Amino acid sequence: MTVERVKSPLKVVLADINAKVVQAWQAAFADTPEIEIHKGSILSRRVDAWVSPTNSRGRMDGGVDAAIKRHLGAGIQLRVQRAIRDQFEGSLPVGSAVCVPSGATNPKFLISTPTMVQSVQDVSETLNVALACAAAFQAIHMQNEKEPGSIESVALVGMGAATGGVPARVCANLMWTGYTLFNDYYFRDYDDLRKTICAQLDDIDSHPEEQRVRIVPPESRGSRG
Repeated sequence: MTVERVKSPLKVVLADINAKVVQAWQAAFADTPEIEIHKGSILSRRVDAWVSPTNSRGRMDGGVDAAIKRHLGAGIQLRVQRAIRDQFEGSLPVGSAVCVPSGATNPKFLISTPTMVQSVQDVSETLNVALACAAAFQAIHMQNEKEPGSIESVALVGMGAATGGVPARVCANLMWTGYTLFNDYYFRDYDDLRKTICAQLDDIDSHPEEQRVRIVPPESRGSRG
């Protein structure tokens, strides 16, 4: 069951070294001025949590995952994989996430959310980016339920836009959708999140790329007007 969410004061930063992704974000989030958008590495953003798109096993061996592991040390992968083992029996489904202490002061937490099952996989014809983005925000909500105020700011990269093969415009639109759905609704758990997003977007992957547009949650589901 989904209900309206009371909007939180969470500071959201989008940062990527890919200029096309940054431009696409600027268009997709044009009506969302509270979102900060930067061209540059997520490693330079001073926030409470970084979000890293990963694979279902939490192997941090490529892309942003690898850069974060080099920056934070090999122990971060061990913490991520331990959380996946403990919470998801070793395989993290797309549309779910784990949040672990980073072992650093910046950021304090790392949120790993899969955009793909394998380490390298084309996900350009899937809803995985929207699912991963919403799951990252769900992980923040769950962490803040355990420790109120522990995550007040977060930085995300262009999910699926590198090894996932998702075009920049599609990536930006799906991230906007994931953010908007989470911001408008309260999800009981990750299963509820996946069910709701797939119901909202079940036909988007049948559209040609040039027709893929941002999907606004229908008013019939109680979205804010």
